[in-house]
Amino acid sequence: MDFPITALLPEIQRSLAAHPRLVLEAPPGAGKTTQVPLALRDAPWLAGRKIVMLEPRRVAARSAAMFMARQLGEEVGGTVGYRIRFEHRVSAATRIEVVTEGILTRMIQDDPELAGVGALLFDEFHERHLAGDLGLALALDVQSALRKDLRLVVMSATLDGERLAAFLDAPRLSSAGRSHPVAIEHFPARRDEALEAQLRRAVEQALARHPGDVLAFLPGRREIARAEAALQQALTEGAGREGVDILQLHGDLPVEQQARVLQPGPDGRRRVVLATNVAESSVTLPGVRVVVDSGLAREPRYDPNSGFSRLDAVTVSQASADQRAGRAGRVAEGWSYRLWPASQRLEPQRRPEIAQVELAGLALELAAWGDAGLRFLDPPPPGALAAARELLQRLDALGADGTITSMGRRMLALGTHPRLAAMLLAAPEGEVRALACDLAALVEARDPLRTRSDGWRERWLALAAFRDGRVSGEAHRGALATIDAAARQWRRRVGAGGPPPASLPAHLAGDVLAHAFPDRIGRVHPRDPQRYVLANGRMARLADDSGLRGEPWIVASELRFEHRDSLVLRGAPVDEAHLRRAWPARFLERDEVRWDAERRALVAERVARFDGIVLDVRPAGRVDPALAAQALTDAVAALGLDALPWSDELRQWRARVQSLRAWAPDLGLPDLSDAALMATREDWLRPLFEGASRIDALPAQALSDALRARLAWEQRRQLDALAPARIRVPSGMERGIAYALGHDGEPEPPVLAIKLQELFGLGETPAIVDGRVPLTLHLLSPAGRPLQVTRDLRSFWERTWPEVRREMKGRYPRHPWPEDPWNAAATHRAKPRGT
Repeated sequence: MDFPITALLPEIQRSLAAHPRLVLEAPPGAGKTTQVPLALRDAPWLAGRKIVMLEPRRVAARSAAMFMARQLGEEVGGTVGYRIRFEHRVSAATRIEVVTEGILTRMIQDDPELAGVGALLFDEFHERHLAGDLGLALALDVQSALRKDLRLVVMSATLDGERLAAFLDAPRLSSAGRSHPVAIEHFPARRDEALEAQLRRAVEQALARHPGDVLAFLPGRREIARAEAALQQALTEGAGREGVDILQLHGDLPVEQQARVLQPGPDGRRRVVLATNVAESSVTLPGVRVVVDSGLAREPRYDPNSGFSRLDAVTVSQASADQRAGRAGRVAEGWSYRLWPASQRLEPQRRPEIAQVELAGLALELAAWGDAGLRFLDPPPPGALAAARELLQRLDALGADGTITSMGRRMLALGTHPRLAAMLLAAPEGEVRALACDLAALVEARDPLRTRSDGWRERWLALAAFRDGRVSGEAHRGALATIDAAARQWRRRVGAGGPPPASLPAHLAGDVLAHAFPDRIGRVHPRDPQRYVLANGRMARLADDSGLRGEPWIVASELRFEHRDSLVLRGAPVDEAHLRRAWPARFLERDEVRWDAERRALVAERVARFDGIVLDVRPAGRVDPALAAQALTDAVAALGLDALPWSDELRQWRARVQSLRAWAPDLGLPDLSDAALMATREDWLRPLFEGASRIDALPAQALSDALRARLAWEQRRQLDALAPARIRVPSGMERGIAYALGHDGEPEPPVLAIKLQELFGLGETPAIVDGRVPLTLHLLSPAGRPLQVTRDLRSFWERTWPEVRREMKGRYPRHPWPEDPWNAAATHRAKPRGT
């Protein structure tokens, strides 16, 4: 079989023989997924080692492996095999191994030298999945430090190949595709029309007007099921549609059903394939001549309500829409119906997941690798990464120094979100561990209940009823079947050693879930039974009809963050005795000293806590001096630095330091900005409060001495020389220079306010910092009133002085107003009487 990429295969082989990295651009249908690995398997540089190809989706991984095996006349598991989550078909003879993203990461983490692997191929890299970005970053680190001979090939259909090649310092090759013209027609919805009804109209029109099969893109299984029901009804009602099959294609289909979809229809029957974006570029569907595109896909987005990344229905990018349309032009001219208005503009490219998902899993992988300096095409956002590490410390996956713990390594091996991994590992063997598997499956899945409820108990009971063959009208049978299958997989994975419990005691679900959400354990507010104080210090409230009302302790697995309190969307009651057994170190009782803003004084208390939850408060006795100093320091952090006893002279000194720091950065003066002083307050401020009980008891001189001590002796000398507090003027007097900082912290021009008679004879504007920063002169009358502001004294004498002299001479006759100020004697006095 000939493919568009066939002609490029020799060039690919030559490039990899000469260079260890390659960027390969090839549109869908070019054959890159199946032909490149086969072409490279006998390359001399491979030296008998394996090729591992990363395929982001399970359907595509199976399909690619099966297709390559058929080309070799073999079964999957021979020369070509695959490994995906909970399933693998490989053997000792396997030379080409197709893996999904989590599998590749585990391979590299478990064996950084990748013994027996000669090449890593990253297929469909344009999808920019987080695991793909991480896998490439790890592979680059392995290649640079351990395996110079390892080949890396990044294959993409729509990504900016020039940018990727520059990032990798790699050659770039491009292949043609196999494509025929595709006519685009927009098919917008009617007023208040549901998606499945709109899609039904489009498919009916496509079947009536055009030959071949129809491929319809929908965001997920739920929409596929609704569309299938609508189309089955249409086929039942319509005449001449008996020869049409409706098929589904998504990642959760059994292998046999996936294989059926990927084969031509029997006896020439027409097919309508309802697919997720798995059919966008990763698999080939024969016979498709028409594409119906909803313009939607389910992609990961961080959901702060749950603390997880959820699959949300989002609008596809223009690149994705073009790829989808191209599916109709593989064998002949085709047609694409887009279910959105022609006026709607799409984003050019898909945004990388790393920029918009929760990063706890990535942070744990980085900690396990031991090097946070990996090179990413798009680096992870620092704020999201910091939040992820904070969570991992709560889960005991990271130590206080950020290194991975033994618990963290066990969590990583489970291949799921760290929250769920922590819960599964904390559950004791037997029924409780089996329950944890049920809860992990429930948390990961879409809600199986049709009715509103904020309790996990109701969802587990619905699952238990399904297992007994009973499904009420309040539950989705299909969703429960999927959850039950996932729970079985988890029980096998973690060795639950038995079936789930037959019943669910009141607190058991919450006791298990608390290990996944320790930051969201809550205790009822002492004065409001509808509100809860959470372990992370925040507040949450129950809905008016909540089934959790009256519970003293809960765990809130899902929260809707609102302006004042968060609303509990999903939770379960927790037994305090379990919390005390599970986390005894988090129950603390100690003396605390805090600042009472109303009384402007310290208050000493004996406080009992669980994490950020205050359980009990009693008056304490004598105030501990160290606690008092810390409390006063914290009070300044809340009140601001203006609460300290600043003198005018000290404010000017600080402005001089900050100004000179900007004007002469080579001097290395310390940063004394508000932000810097706040950030370092433990170093310089806390010692000042030793033995104090009030902020206003701090002496102004002590504050001045502490700040001045932050400059070394040589720096103080340079400050006085380059940015002096006072300057000698022609009258022989010393006058003060005023320094000031703008709202942005940048220095404003320094000001010398002076009576102009004191500057007679001076031609050039005075300057500081070795003459580089001229002073702004505020020239004053003998009465001290402003006459002129200038930074060009010479121009003032030449142009403005005659007019000022005429006006001032009559008003202040006892002061000198010479015609020639250049040669007049400067003075700070009036003329003697009688002159």
